[in-house]
Parts: sequence; structure tokens; C-alpha cells
Amino acid sequence: MLPYRFIDSHCHLDAGEFVHDSPQMRERARSQGVDLCLIPAVDKHNFDLVRKIAHSFKDLYALGIHPLYTLDAKEDDLDLLHKYLKELCTGSTHDERLVAVGEIGLDGFEKNLDWSRQIHFYEAQLKLALHFDLPVVLHVRQAVDFVLKALRKYRVRGGIAHAFNGSLQQAQQFIDMGFKLGFGGAVTYPRALHLRRLAQQVPVESIVLETDSPDIVPTWLYVNAQNRAQGQAQGRNEPAELPKIANEIAQLRGVSLQTLMQQSTLNFLDALGLDASIFKDKN
Repeated sequence: MLPYRFIDSHCHLDAGEFVHDSPQMRERARSQGVDLCLIPAVDKHNFDLVRKIAHSFKDLYALGIHPLYTLDAKEDDLDLLHKYLKELCTGSTHDERLVAVGEIGLDGFEKNLDWSRQIHFYEAQLKLALHFDLPVVLHVRQAVDFVLKALRKYRVRGGIAHAFNGSLQQAQQFIDMGFKLGFGGAVTYPRALHLRRLAQQVPVESIVLETDSPDIVPTWLYVNAQNRAQGQAQGRNEPAELPKIANEIAQLRGVSLQTLMQQSTLNFLDALGLDASIFKDKN
């Protein structure tokens, strides 16, 4: 029997949206069967916070510099990341809740970013992942081929391609490199035809579930711009939504929710090289 039910493989529980009720938010998720979350950092300013939250909620975390934060990032930030990884991955200070380098990668959607800086920070962090033998949590928005190109250069030990939305051929390239693919709230939109086909076609052994809380709200929480302008608030995405997102994917694939839950849990543990019993006796 698996030690976990659902695992949210990507959620930013340090976000400001959760400041006022984070314990209640996390308890809601647990009551819905979300036993474990992975909280990735986005820049040096939340390294300590994601670690604190992960320990407080008995979850997991990753440390890294997100591509959207590379405009303001400095070389010293990479040195600091190296320092944290060295302290927390080796010796008496080893922290078993630190399981990856992330969120790192490339973003081709935001046009105000410096592409060369993105690549520099991405590759530098792949080198750190190699050095400390850690998997990576990847941001791959409209930059899949470029992300893959660097992975061929720096052969990290796999990880998770978060919010994957590439082609089936690109998906297979990630899978061949030891990666699992994250699917979340975007797949719940009926018009997301390409993503919904991917969720059907990708091998079930390669799927992990995510919310990307508080971002990428599922369709039942979405409020269009016109209604928001009239004062209607958009629903807040949080890990408690994961089982409903998973149910949508299970229906697309024609499998039971239980089957998808169990397989995605095994996939997550495999992606990060974790033992199935890790932390369960401590939760």
C-alpha cells in the first residue's frame, strides 16, 4: 500500500495569497487526500521561506532561480544557491526535505526578459544540480526545444517538466531523459484541445499531478476579465483542488481516479528518486 494518496508536485505555498490562512489551506488539502506537496523557490528571497513552510507542513521543497526572476538576479545569487545546496545536501546539515533544484528553466512567453540571461542562469543551475546529484523542476513555457538542448548538454538525473504543453514528440524526449510531465488546472478547460490530447496520449507512467497554486486556476475557479472588472472575484487555486483536476485527467484517459492517483504518486517518487516510505513515519 502506498504511503501517500495525492501528491501536488508543484505549488507555491509561500505566495502572498496564502499568508492569512496557510495552515487552514494546507489542512483543507489534507482532508481532500493531498498528503504531500512540493514547494519550489523562485529566487533567493524565498529560499528560507519555502524551507520553513515545507518543514512546517511536513512537505518537500526545491531551491532555484525562476526564469522570470533572472532580470534582477546576480551572480551572487548563484553563489548563494550553491552555498544553500552545499549546506543542506551534505554532512550533518543534510535536509531530506530538499529534493530538487527548481524552479528553473526558460520562458519564451514574457518578451521583456533577457534571453541570454535566462540561458546563463538556467545552465548554471543545471551544473549545480549535476554537482549535487539532484533532479530538477523545470519551467518550460514556450521554450521546450531550448530547455531540451541544455539538458542534452548537462545530463542531470531527471526530474519534472512542470506544466508541460509541448508536442508528443517533445514529451517523449523528456521521458527518455528521465523526466515526468506535470499536468494541472489548464487541462480542465474544454478548449485546451492540445493539452487534453496530451493528457490522454502521454504514458501514464510519465504523468505527475500539480496545481501550481495559486496560479493556473482550473476552469471551475476561472472568472473572465469582464466579470472581474465588474467586481466578481476569481477563485483561489490551492492544493485542495488537486483531486478534482486529477478526476478530469482520469476521465480523459478512461481510467479510475484511484488508478491515476496511485500511478502518479509512484511517478512522483520515481522522478525525484525518493523511497516510497520517505517521511511517512514522521508525518
